[in-house]
Amino acid sequence: MAKVASKPRSSPAKTISKAESTEVALNQFLKDEIARLSENQGVSVSLLEEFAVFVIQNHKKKSPKPKVAKIKPLTLAKLKEEIYQHFEVKNTTELKKSGGFKMATDGMDDLNLSVREGWERLYRKFIGILPGEENQEGYGCINGINIFNYFRPWQVFGLDSAAATPEQIKTAYRDLSKTYHPDMPTGDARIFERINIMYKSISAEA
Repeated sequence: MAKVASKPRSSPAKTISKAESTEVALNQFLKDEIARLSENQGVSVSLLEEFAVFVIQNHKKKSPKPKVAKIKPLTLAKLKEEIYQHFEVKNTTELKKSGGFKMATDGMDDLNLSVREGWERLYRKFIGILPGEENQEGYGCINGINIFNYFRPWQVFGLDSAAATPEQIKTAYRDLSKTYHPDMPTGDARIFERINIMYKSISAEA
């Protein structure tokens, strides 16, 4: 009776562990370092290998840029509206005739209300901080305030106007002087002049 040839048994597919798959990507230096860290820190070799592979695969990827909310500037109409309300007038003609406005802007000889910049200057001086100009950085900015655009001495000096003592004011002034006095390596005469004006202002209030 003829023998029926049996089919050769196929070998079961070899299962490759995570540790074995990482060996392809990791050189001997990394494997030696992984072994050292595993022994010293008590972390499993397979976990360290997975992390090493992750780093190799992703180290060139750029971090996603954080989404920065776009700040809409106030419209010219809104700027004017705020100024009109502050001086209790209805339009620019009334504003220019207002005695209170003339007294408040005395010394602002170059104020030009035919351009947006003029209205922004008034807003900064009499209303508050314009949207987008909070926590400013760069030249002339102290504690988030651009001292050339805003006269906010208490914030610049980092003090509470309701609780600061004369001694605290002097201390804050000395601290700023250490940075901005013209005789200091980081000094700036223009900034220090502005600081002096603010110091005299809050000293008179205290």
